[in-house]
Amino acid sequence: MQCPCGSKLTFEQCCQTIINNKTAKTAEQLMRSRYSAYATNNAQYLYDSYASISQQEQSVSEIKSWAKQCQWLELSIIKSSDYDDYSTVEFSTNYLQKDKLYQLHELSKFIQEPEPEQNQEQTLEHLQWRYLDGKIIANKVIRKIKANELCPCNSGKKFKKCCKKIK
Repeated sequence: MQCPCGSKLTFEQCCQTIINNKTAKTAEQLMRSRYSAYATNNAQYLYDSYASISQQEQSVSEIKSWAKQCQWLELSIIKSSDYDDYSTVEFSTNYLQKDKLYQLHELSKFIQEPEPEQNQEQTLEHLQWRYLDGKIIANKVIRKIKANELCPCNSGKKFKKCCKKIK
C-alpha cells in the first residue's frame, strides 16, 4: 500500500515507521505521519503526538470518532517554516464525509518536547516533535458526489462501487 501522506514510498517504508517508533525528525514528517494516522484510524498515535499541553483538550475516543467519519484522500504540503522555538506546516487535504468532498486548509504549529518518561534536562537529540495547534484557514465543501460519478479517490471506479460503499 502506498503511504497515505503522498510520498512515493510504501506505508511500511514511510509513515508507519514514524508512527510505530514515534521518531519524526522534522515537523513536516510529523504532519505527514499524523495525516497517515488519520487515514488509517490510528487515534492513539494522534493523541500521543499532541503536545502535552494540547493533550488535555483531547481524547482518544473523540479523535477515533472523527477519523472514522472521514475518508482521507489526498495531502498537499504547501509550506514548512522553522522559527526559533517552533515550526509550522501549511497544508491542504481533501476528504470525503458521507457523499460530500471537502477541502481543509490549515496552518499547523509544532514544538519539540522531551519524551514523557524522560526528565526535562534532555539534550536536543531526546526531543520529540509534537503538534501544538492549528489555525484552520478554510474547511469547505467542494461538491456533493453523485453515485455514478468517478470516485474522487482516483480508483477509476464509480463512487457507488467504491468509497460510498465504505461508509
